[in-house]
Amino acid sequence: MKNYLSPSILSADFAHLGDDIRRAQEAGTQYLHYDVMDGLFVPSISFGMPVLESVRKITDLVLDVHLMIVDPERYIDEFARCGADIITVHYEACKDIKKTLRAIREKGIRAGVTIKPKTPNSVLADLLDEADMILLMTVEPGFGGQAYIPESTQKIRELRAMLDARGLDTDIEVDGGIKKENLQMVLDAGANVIVAGSAIFKGDIGQNVRDFLEIMEK
Repeated sequence: MKNYLSPSILSADFAHLGDDIRRAQEAGTQYLHYDVMDGLFVPSISFGMPVLESVRKITDLVLDVHLMIVDPERYIDEFARCGADIITVHYEACKDIKKTLRAIREKGIRAGVTIKPKTPNSVLADLLDEADMILLMTVEPGFGGQAYIPESTQKIRELRAMLDARGLDTDIEVDGGIKKENLQMVLDAGANVIVAGSAIFKGDIGQNVRDFLEIMEK
């Protein structure tokens, strides 16, 4: 299964967002992670459709949109219109998760489902055939720069085993506290889409991307 790096622009310098994105793209990243927070489902507020539309104009990278918002089905049409390639919604935030995932797919884009660290993998059992990607949060959603929750590694292993048992090669994305020091561990556990924020956008962006990709491409 191919590995993909998805730098989270939540950690970018917004005064120079276009430049930061270009540096990451030129260094070889495949995705960009776009965190949408509404101040309700999570405490923070980030950005919405206009910024995504602007980002779409300057890059052809896969735009990996993570909706940390209440009732995300309200905005699927708009995020699709603004250029999302993947829309991931929280199990905990949807009235009808299957209906929401199907609505995303009907837009011709990939549908992802995500769960918080304290939500058990068991809630995903009936959704494995509905999702193109499953995102396991490895920190509590809402703030960047948190430390990786160690128990997440076992959750990744368990989810990969669940998918293998169904004969599914669904992507497992992980988000939160991923650094060069623990990257190999989460890859070995079964994750293949890696979100990293401060570990990419703080310091030399190009070198950070290359360092991550060197580990991921072994």
